[in-house]
Amino acid sequence: MVGLFSLWLPILLSAVAVFIVSSLLHMVTPWHKNDFSKIPDEDKIMDTLRPFATPAGDYMVPMASGTKEMRSQEFKEKYEKGPVMIVNVFPKRPMSMTKNLVQWFVYALVVGIFAAYVTSRAVLAGGEYLHVFRFAGVTAFLSYSVALWQMSIWYNRPWSLTCKITIDGLLYAVITAGIFGWLWPAM
Repeated sequence: MVGLFSLWLPILLSAVAVFIVSSLLHMVTPWHKNDFSKIPDEDKIMDTLRPFATPAGDYMVPMASGTKEMRSQEFKEKYEKGPVMIVNVFPKRPMSMTKNLVQWFVYALVVGIFAAYVTSRAVLAGGEYLHVFRFAGVTAFLSYSVALWQMSIWYNRPWSLTCKITIDGLLYAVITAGIFGWLWPAM
């Protein structure tokens, strides 16, 4: 069994590599340019909602207080009349991606730690590159991609976006697996 602390370098390098590649995918390529659509009459909708000062959080509109209300004719009519939405309200703060980027890097580190843990329990020191690649890659893929599919299943996120995120996750998993295979400890 390989000690987890001996894998600090592949954990760190895979997180850095995933961070760089994801930044390039989002900022340089047009791959994620159309992930979201602009709401019609954006200014009017923003002006209408602004006085409510809705706190940051996730909201569903309309929202029933329980299954009894959900079955009521009044709620069914409200739902059918629409619009039906799930809304994520961001906290009111100056526009900055610093916090998000730090959290993304920490997330990539955590994925690397899980990939290291699973792989270190399955592959001995001196293990073959492809054997290491397989365990680290599957663990990273599950972490970066499969966990997000439920957003399309339950929250109506377009499957096209989920497919793009899955492809991103596959790329991040290949990078993680390649780095782990390359830096796996010898006997």
